[in-house]
Amino acid sequence: MMEKNNAVLVLQDGTVVRGRGFGAKAQAEGEVVFNTSMGGYQEALTDPSYKYQILMMTYPLVGNYGVNDEGFESDKIQAEGLIVRELAEKPSHSKLKNTLDEFLKEYQTPGIQGVDTRFLTRKIRIHGVMNGILKYPYEEREMEDLKERAKKLGNISDLDLVDLVSVKKPKKHNVSGKKTVVLVDCGVKKSIINCLLDRKINVIQVPARTAADRILEYEPDGILISSGPGDPERADYVIETVRKLISEEIPIFGICLGLQIMALASGARTYKLKFGHRGSNHPVKDLKTGKVYITSQNHGFAVDANSIPEDIEISHISLNDQSVEGIRHKELPIRAVQYHPEAHPGPWYNYYLFDEFIEIME
Repeated sequence: MMEKNNAVLVLQDGTVVRGRGFGAKAQAEGEVVFNTSMGGYQEALTDPSYKYQILMMTYPLVGNYGVNDEGFESDKIQAEGLIVRELAEKPSHSKLKNTLDEFLKEYQTPGIQGVDTRFLTRKIRIHGVMNGILKYPYEEREMEDLKERAKKLGNISDLDLVDLVSVKKPKKHNVSGKKTVVLVDCGVKKSIINCLLDRKINVIQVPARTAADRILEYEPDGILISSGPGDPERADYVIETVRKLISEEIPIFGICLGLQIMALASGARTYKLKFGHRGSNHPVKDLKTGKVYITSQNHGFAVDANSIPEDIEISHISLNDQSVEGIRHKELPIRAVQYHPEAHPGPWYNYYLFDEFIEIME
């Protein structure tokens, strides 16, 4: 006998979607967003870029391969909650360590299943991302209060999320390499660090509030500005740091939020996308070679192409909406991409961007 609906999702416009709860019995608040990947739910849940967001997977069956030890992008679940059409009750995989249900319980994260994710995705595509509350369990007498609370939730642009997810003190990852990269941690994924370590690059991971002078004291061969959550304009302290670093002519590589911060530091503007780019199947065109790459993406903001200064050129664009997906400085060794070349999980053929960064350092 199917369990009755005992969880609810309430959107800021008053929409109410009831379903069956799983994971932790808790309440989640945040921006409701969708991800179009067919897999990778563990990597997405643990990606710091999903801070203050309730994640919805568009693929109808989620959890079928469980959770393993290799799919962590940080040390815990970062998303506030999870929405799925159907939760796989009996997952199977050779590397399985836990079920998705138990995984969410371990990190006090609520989930809801048995809802029409196609309806919710279409709603977000038409009206844009909106705040919501996921509550499991709930009582009908709470509904009016939940609706009022959902209306009053803070806008993601009013929150400094980078400071919440960045490391609090420097952390060294030494592989006895000949080159060293200082990684400014705005909410970095572990896979980004691993892509550097696999190429025998020493990494010094520093807090997002680390001053430019302190970064330069490490005498880095290169600097990487990482991905992370929220509105890039809220991380004004990182923007100021990058503005000072640009003039040092040290190779700098930005990923996702890192691109937006580098653009802002160069004098460009950013704007909020209607519903963001989130998934592992987004086509991006390299304007120099004409090649099209399928990419992994997770961002809700983008760079205004018309605001980019003359010394910066657009290197890549999205074929879905023509938005900026890559920039490079015309004279300095500075470049960035809006998508995720570490691509965990896949597609893997964008790893070459790390190789190019290393070549620039050498």
